[in-house]
Amino acid sequence: MNQGENPRISIIIPAYNEEAVIGDILDELNKSDYHEIIVVDDGSSDNTAQIAGARGARVICHPYNIGNGGAVKTGIRAATGDIIVMMDADGQHPPDNIPHLLSYLGDYDMVVGARTAESEAQWHRRFANTIFNRYATYIVGYPVEDLTSGFRVFKAPLVKRFVYLLPNGFSYPSTITIAFFRSGYRVRYEPIVSPARVGKSKIRPMSDGFRFLLTITRLGTMFVPLKIFLPVSFVFGLVGVIYGAYLIIDRHRFSNFAALLIIVAIMIFLIGLVAEQIALLRMANTSHE
Repeated sequence: MNQGENPRISIIIPAYNEEAVIGDILDELNKSDYHEIIVVDDGSSDNTAQIAGARGARVICHPYNIGNGGAVKTGIRAATGDIIVMMDADGQHPPDNIPHLLSYLGDYDMVVGARTAESEAQWHRRFANTIFNRYATYIVGYPVEDLTSGFRVFKAPLVKRFVYLLPNGFSYPSTITIAFFRSGYRVRYEPIVSPARVGKSKIRPMSDGFRFLLTITRLGTMFVPLKIFLPVSFVFGLVGVIYGAYLIIDRHRFSNFAALLIIVAIMIFLIGLVAEQIALLRMANTSHE
């Protein structure tokens, strides 16, 4: 790695009512000599915090449930290592994969554990992830193999630049992925086999799925606005031109509604251009030094 012979590694584990598995995960992590292991207990009502503390982890407790992203932000802000490893507390991210992901961090700024087809997941979740991955690929212009994976390693100074962007819900991986790609940082996806989680998933397919799509769109308007505005402008303009041409050819007249559609298309395009310039100025602040 390029950060010295022995970079300090901070493991961050956001946890909410994971007493059934958190102890086993920490026992595995304690077999390696990591700089620190931070468990952010997000208002659990069980013994998650007590079990983590008994295993020697640094435990930070939220007084109430803020959300997975909120716990991630707390952990990132508290981490003192040169490298940050994010992993879930539900048993889906095998700790023995961490050294493999870390081995690529010299050439990359973020390495993501991408779940393979052999990973245990329900069909509807795999289908939703495919949609998210393709939408994100369109936004960033690079192949995104697993947008929602929470198993990833970063160079700490870089990820801390984007903490303010992270939402409090489950879409923090989407946010950090798009932010890294569009800021020109190097991202690698490494395949991993993810076992089935222990206990019931806390993700709500409908509401959280819609939130993921909304987050991707919001980040698109923040980093690459024309990729959002241009298609919308094109649709309005195409409908206006086709409708106007039909009226002229068939009815020998023009419509105010057709004109309105074309004007709206032009306005959306111009707004997209302005937003694109603002996005370029914003990214200048997070460019490579």
